Amino acid sequence: MPDKPVLIMGSAPNVTACAAWPRSQFSAIVAINNAWQVRPDWTHHIAPDDFPEARAPKALKPGQIRVRSSSYVPANNRYGGVLYAGGTMAFTAGYWALAALKPSAMVFVGCDMIYASNKPTHFYGTGTADPLRDDISLRNLEAKSARLLLHAAAQGCACLRADTPESRLLFPPATAEALAAQAALPDPEAFQSAKERENKLAYHVPSGRYWESAAAFAPDKLDALDTLWLAALAA
Repeated sequence: MPDKPVLIMGSAPNVTACAAWPRSQFSAIVAINNAWQVRPDWTHHIAPDDFPEARAPKALKPGQIRVRSSSYVPANNRYGGVLYAGGTMAFTAGYWALAALKPSAMVFVGCDMIYASNKPTHFYGTGTADPLRDDISLRNLEAKSARLLLHAAAQGCACLRADTPESRLLFPPATAEALAAQAALPDPEAFQSAKERENKLAYHVPSGRYWESAAAFAPDKLDALDTLWLAALAA
């Protein structure tokens, strides 16, 4: 049986709203990049290899773990790889949590990927909008969120998000009812069809460093995959 929900914190300004959420509601709290600063009781810090060590947690309390690419890349490979998952840390953290923590739900806060042009973009000030960079794996953020939601549902885990006015994540808001509901695939055949298309295309990069082989990937074929994942969610 899946464990309790997991809280996954990104760096958008609204992430501070979860600072007072009771720790007892979650089996783990996963902090992405700088989000470990939001609350001291996080359990896992996950960041890319190029995350500056000066901005990482200086000391770990008992029960706190730093998750590095040696752990999250193999976890993502279990679900098809980082290229198909979408190479930004919100999605990377989600697939890692699915594999490693097996939660009943994942609640994403501060991961909406909406960036204001006239005010702070991150809780600590103005940062770089990583998911909006020109990257072959991030051509359709909504489709990548649909893919994560469906893979999670296939193992009985709901993908939910903080109730914000805008989000690129196609996850329902994290209400009490949503947290209590059993996740289920809307159309298992459509889900399987999208996975089979990925396997046939065989854009697998075990190292996770898909950008080093970007010239080998056809954007139109990845766009077609994104369309399949959106259709599988809407089925």
